[in-house]
Amino acid sequence: MIIIQPSGGLCNRMRVINSGWKLARERKEKLQILWNCNAELNCPFESLFQPVTGFKITSIHSVADPRKLFHQKTAKNYLTNETILAHRNSDGCLDPDYVASLTGKTYIFTWEWFYPSEDYHLFVPTERLQKRIDDITSRFGSSCVGVHIRRTDNQPAIGKSSTDAFIHSMKQELEADPATMFYLATDDMEEEKRLREAFPGRILSNENRCLRRDSVDGMHDALLDLYCLASTRKIIGSFFSSFTDIAADMHHIPKVIAGE
Repeated sequence: MIIIQPSGGLCNRMRVINSGWKLARERKEKLQILWNCNAELNCPFESLFQPVTGFKITSIHSVADPRKLFHQKTAKNYLTNETILAHRNSDGCLDPDYVASLTGKTYIFTWEWFYPSEDYHLFVPTERLQKRIDDITSRFGSSCVGVHIRRTDNQPAIGKSSTDAFIHSMKQELEADPATMFYLATDDMEEEKRLREAFPGRILSNENRCLRRDSVDGMHDALLDLYCLASTRKIIGSFFSSFTDIAADMHHIPKVIAGE
């Protein structure tokens, strides 16, 4: 049996679950997901996505939850971020020989991608959220580019992917196709204001969004941004951001990192 406790934000958790699902299928083992509702993501899985089949997802609200402690104490193998990083091969995945050595119940607590996964079709937004996504993407037209500007606590993104770098990349897109519109997802309203001034009439966004990750509304809006970005033809994204990476990977669309 494989127990996965994905940590971090929305996209970190999605890639961890995808990795665990693929690993469990290949090993023909049962998979259990422990979804911790906490300050990083305070929203149950079922409030974001439709039910999954093939494995069970259980919401917990504390690291002291008895179910979590039971699985940890009864696991033969316990993998953390450090364990995964220490046993990765050149492809970034867990080394096959190390995986083969993991006999018995395995508990994985991580935000790291650790096993090759094919796509993100496991994750289907709830009907209510999908309706909101469809409403926004219906305004994209034939040439919409996604822009993801990560700020707040992501220092690598702030340092590498400056606002000027985003503006430069967006101007290049307009030069190549003057009909281009931009869907903007950002956690900084001042960034949105600046881009609207730089590209009048070109910016689409979920304008009344909540930016609090410790709230259900905030996570609903984060998921909406993710799926809207994934519906564009290309993404201009932030350095060292899983949100940028997953938005591009979901539908295999091209991405460029502002500032690179």
